[in-house]
Amino acid sequence: MNLILFSQARGRARQLNLAHPVALGVVAALSLGILGTAFALGMTLGQRSGAAMDAGASEQFSSVLTSQQREIAQLKQQLQERVDAMAMRLGQMNAHVIRLDALGKRLTDMANIDQNEFDFDSAPPTGGPESEGMGAEIPDLSNMLEEMERKVDLRDAQLAALENVILARELKAQIRPEGRPVIKGFVSSFFGERQDPFTGHQAFHKGVDFAGSAGSDVVAVAAGIVTWSGKRAGYGSLVEISHGDGLITRYGHNQKNLVTVGQTVTRGEPIALMGSSGRSTGPHVHFEVLRNGRQVNPATFIGR
Repeated sequence: MNLILFSQARGRARQLNLAHPVALGVVAALSLGILGTAFALGMTLGQRSGAAMDAGASEQFSSVLTSQQREIAQLKQQLQERVDAMAMRLGQMNAHVIRLDALGKRLTDMANIDQNEFDFDSAPPTGGPESEGMGAEIPDLSNMLEEMERKVDLRDAQLAALENVILARELKAQIRPEGRPVIKGFVSSFFGERQDPFTGHQAFHKGVDFAGSAGSDVVAVAAGIVTWSGKRAGYGSLVEISHGDGLITRYGHNQKNLVTVGQTVTRGEPIALMGSSGRSTGPHVHFEVLRNGRQVNPATFIGR
């Protein structure tokens, strides 16, 4: 192969034989030089571009990492605040349970109730068949709070039941006839067979007579509701009080009644003034106790 070169200055043409060894060597050297220069330039540009890219990616990754660390710190702080709040609430509830237990134990002792019926010293018994599930894990504050709330609810229920028992006992004690219907006076006639003061014949006396001064107070022997206040044959001016549970008391021969029908009275409250109205020989109160409609001996209740 021949390469023809033209020179404008001299106006001549030269012919170069590329097949000649010297020409081949020169061409090869020039080609290698060009390729080497291009390779060196490419490497330099690549390193610069890579360094620039590496610096940008590093800065971006560092920014993302800092942001995530900040978010994690905020989440940890929020979680700690919630844990602290729940722990405080748990402590308050536990203190409340301790106070409820102390109150329940004191009320149980005051009411003289069997400790096994209302036991405030130990947790309520629980049980059941073993079930498959996960093993024990770190205690969860939420579950602990729920358990404490159930414990508080149980104590509230126990106290409510205990209160009902005490109130029922107090109410039963208040409505049960007990004591004397007069503040001052003496028994002038007992319950049972006696000689009638008007006819002189044997007759059954259905109450107990308390003699005293005219105009002195006649008092209720138990709490109840007035079911009669007025005149009744043989009794004169009569007050009748229903105490529930089938018990009724009567107060006869009054000078004046101080209560009206439907009125609620308490034990020891004045209900009449002693007199001698009706079938009577002098100032006294005829006192009767009826159980389920039949007169019973008031001495059983007076003796209390």
